Amino acid sequence: MQNRLTRGAAAFAGLVLTGTGLGLGVVNATPAAASSYDCPAGYFCGWSGESATGSMWKTSKSVADLGAWDNKIRSYVNRTKVFACVYEDKNYSPWGGYFAQDPNSAGEYSSGPDATTSSIKFVHTERECGQTAYPGWYSEIAPKAQGFGDMNGDRRADVIARDDAGRLWFTPGTGTGRLIGSGFNGMNTLTRHGDLSRDGREDLVTREAATGKLWLYPGTGTGSLGSRRLIGAGGWNSMSKITAFGDLTGDGRSDLLAVEKSTGKLWLYPGTTTGTLGSRRLIGSGGWNSMNALVGMGDVSGDGRADLYAREAATGKLWLYPGTTTGKFGTRKLVGSGGWNAMANLISVGDFSGDGRPDLATVTNEKYAIDGYVGNPGWLIKYLGRNTGTLAAGERTDGEWWGLNGLA
Repeated sequence: MQNRLTRGAAAFAGLVLTGTGLGLGVVNATPAAASSYDCPAGYFCGWSGESATGSMWKTSKSVADLGAWDNKIRSYVNRTKVFACVYEDKNYSPWGGYFAQDPNSAGEYSSGPDATTSSIKFVHTERECGQTAYPGWYSEIAPKAQGFGDMNGDRRADVIARDDAGRLWFTPGTGTGRLIGSGFNGMNTLTRHGDLSRDGREDLVTREAATGKLWLYPGTGTGSLGSRRLIGAGGWNSMSKITAFGDLTGDGRSDLLAVEKSTGKLWLYPGTTTGTLGSRRLIGSGGWNSMNALVGMGDVSGDGRADLYAREAATGKLWLYPGTTTGKFGTRKLVGSGGWNAMANLISVGDFSGDGRPDLATVTNEKYAIDGYVGNPGWLIKYLGRNTGTLAAGERTDGEWWGLNGLA
């Protein structure tokens, strides 16, 4: 169905999204609409003829069965503020084919000679036309609590996913998910690793893009987040690769790492007994701008100290920086010899394989190649941790991790 449509008068704008359906409500057809400008704002309109001609039908709510208008729409426009999933089958079934139409401006329309539309659903993200807004995340039960990665206490590694609409989803490792927040597109950093609030539950740290403020969203122990509180009053826009790390200083409190953009210095912000951050200390004198990702991994080497993975931008190499008793990092060790720039996200959430060692998950970008061909974003790759601090070969597990806007 997607290929049969042609662009209308203005630039036909795009692809589909939307979250939960907005209910039913259909207005009866009106005769001979003059043009697509006759479709009012807030409605999806369809016409019996091509190029917005013939009788017009309109709705502002999802419709599982078009009834008399089933297979009658040959052109349409989406004047709502969300995405319209245009299905060839009834009951929003994606298997017969669908098109995800993002909001149009007045005068735009889609048109084609065939009339195959049987249901319409409004959603908030393109993913929701054919699947859930959150990704399908699965993890095994770890033999013991890891100290991070588990937000609801079931010893499964959990993931927080942000969708394109700025909503946060808690995915507890069972393939399910639930909404835990909205309005997070104003944050340009999401990071979690350990308990900063000192209540025994894992927390989320975010940076507000407009203000440079740093916020702590305390975990509740159920996978949800409590009321946020300010832990950095401003100036954090001068820092890059802000990473919740775990305990580097050895005082039993979770710490934060950040790279200073202007100097490439690596700074440690120690956790305190009050759930705030103490005075920063320098742990890397320069050169850290050469890294385009930092990942707090927990104890991958088995020596009881938290370790860091860092990706080198120029080479795509992945390095292990082992934690030491001095609260700094020891001599780095190569973990991945190249190709890691093909990963859009590096996700450290502890032991998801159930073997007692921290693992690493990644999501691919356009650089990722399958059978020699690049252009394969949205694949989840799982790398099992080994007791040497290195990783086993990656396993490609799920190609439906596209259309997301941040993972923690």
